[in-house]
Amino acid sequence: MDHIHEAAIQIHQLTKTYRTRVPPKGAAAQVRGLFKPEYREVRAVRGIDLEIPRGEFLAFLGPNGAGKSTTIKMLTGILRPSGGDIRVLGLDPQCQRMQLAFRIGSVFGQKSQLWYHLPASDSFELLGAVYEVEPKVLARRIGELREVFDLGDFIDTPVRKLSLGQRLRCEIAASLIHQPEILFLDEPTIGLDVVVKQEIRTLLSTLNKEHNTTILLTSHDIGDMEKICRRAVIIHHGTIIIDESIKTLKHQTMGKKIVGVRYSRPLDIRVPGLEAVKRTESSARFEVDTRRIPVRDVVGHLTALGPVEDITIEDEPLETLIADIYRSRNEEEGHAALTRPL
Repeated sequence: MDHIHEAAIQIHQLTKTYRTRVPPKGAAAQVRGLFKPEYREVRAVRGIDLEIPRGEFLAFLGPNGAGKSTTIKMLTGILRPSGGDIRVLGLDPQCQRMQLAFRIGSVFGQKSQLWYHLPASDSFELLGAVYEVEPKVLARRIGELREVFDLGDFIDTPVRKLSLGQRLRCEIAASLIHQPEILFLDEPTIGLDVVVKQEIRTLLSTLNKEHNTTILLTSHDIGDMEKICRRAVIIHHGTIIIDESIKTLKHQTMGKKIVGVRYSRPLDIRVPGLEAVKRTESSARFEVDTRRIPVRDVVGHLTALGPVEDITIEDEPLETLIADIYRSRNEEEGHAALTRPL
């Protein structure tokens, strides 16, 4: 296959099963467990098929425990699959892990590749040596990353003294030292405030568009998907339930917002045509179908009711979105079965 035009990632019937110990219940079971422990199998990933072309910016979404991180770890060679086949840039992540490491970058939210007590600039130098980057090339590369990620004010500050947003900028820059062809990002925006999230999203979008870097981003934040990705894969209970372009997915399922309001005194909080999903004497939350009622109309009505202390507009939780997708698909399948000729 031509190196330039090959798929970045090819996955066929990928599975991962864990064997976990069942906690014994009762004294007799605890004693028996010392000699003959009981185990159960947990199927974290269940027969995934997926192909990602070069230059794609893909959101890999799902609630916690859906199998996102497990899949990423198999793609990067950290975990061995229980079954199926993986090719990343034409390589087997298990058998050719060293070769693959020189062509991919990764950022795992809870695992840093920066030395905690050293400045980020020192970590960049060390990583350059690990990836065998020529000194002149490395110096130029660090200069480029410093400028693109705006690291000038803190690149020489010990990592332990950086804010979460500054540290993440350095983490992503560090993963790009060797100019990888694919970047894996596992929950990169978790814990960040809204402003920093937007800055990180803009940087990633620029990286994808200007350098054609393939990016696979796992998240349970719908905002990550809406703002920067072109394609979304939603995984639930280890199975892909949605693989659509962002445009198509937004049109089909992303018309709902949660509007919350809190007043400085008790009020009879009502919005014509809407039922509150939660209510107290002085606050309420409403689910708004924006295809039927504009959010601005709801906000306008709520602010006119009385003295507002706080008002929020949120995306529908991913878990609810997935439940809605399941429900609508089951209804479609049920209708198709009823109308199918005998």
